[in-house]
Amino acid sequence: MVTVSTLLGVAVDGLAFGVFLALLGVGITLVFGLGEVLNLAIGAFAVLTVLVATVVVNAGQGLVVASVVALVTVTAFGLVVDRTLLSLVYRSEGEERILLGIFTTLGLTVLLEGVMVNYVSSRYSLPLGISPIDVGATVVTGTSVVSIIVTAVIIAVLFLFLNRTFLGKATRTIFQDERGARLVGIDPRKLRTLVFVLSAVVAGLAGILAAARSNVSVANSFQFTTFALIVSIVGGIRSLVGAVVAGLVLGLINTYANFFVGSYFATIILFGAAIVFLLVRPEVMSS
Repeated sequence: MVTVSTLLGVAVDGLAFGVFLALLGVGITLVFGLGEVLNLAIGAFAVLTVLVATVVVNAGQGLVVASVVALVTVTAFGLVVDRTLLSLVYRSEGEERILLGIFTTLGLTVLLEGVMVNYVSSRYSLPLGISPIDVGATVVTGTSVVSIIVTAVIIAVLFLFLNRTFLGKATRTIFQDERGARLVGIDPRKLRTLVFVLSAVVAGLAGILAAARSNVSVANSFQFTTFALIVSIVGGIRSLVGAVVAGLVLGLINTYANFFVGSYFATIILFGAAIVFLLVRPEVMSS
């Protein structure tokens, strides 16, 4: 018999998975909302961050130092990608830009996965070493609690940046009216660079949190990208709030389904839930 305390423990794990999905969804939404580029390389950015962090840890450094080095690395890589490949994409407009962005980032994913498969075929993890936490009669996973707290801080900082800083407000202006933003002296291209790099960092953080909870391999790159697309589309492809909400809800659904019926059927249920949400979601989610 499944007890209430067990269900609460599963809920915490579900929220931990949900915040991971939320970060991936936010990463997709940021870039598409600002530049109409669907970044299909976001999963590769997450895996690359885990790989670099693992190398640094194996070199004798602590997890915090390794995470910082990995995030700096993925930031630099994201900047290079933006100033080279995406510069070609942003020369086009409308549907042509969307399609070119899909093929460009998909090609980048294939390239990165090919390199990583040839040189790093193992599975990697970055355990936090946190013991389970007793909350009354419920025992919750310590790593899940830390993941939830860290992600809550990250998302709060991101929303403060977008709503309270000049750069953030300028970014939101381009989201809403690019032509008007140009008229008041805002350079969309520079802000697109900032946002793409920011999305790469968000993906990297998601990868680190995933590796703290379970093993991550190169093969997870495509899976992470799929999750990001599902969350972003369900939440409203241009809505950051929607991406966060969709990530949390789908994370809970997937974790409970995994607990009761196993991982294979949980994946089917996740896709089914996404389809249902797309059919019945309120308009506010897509605004």
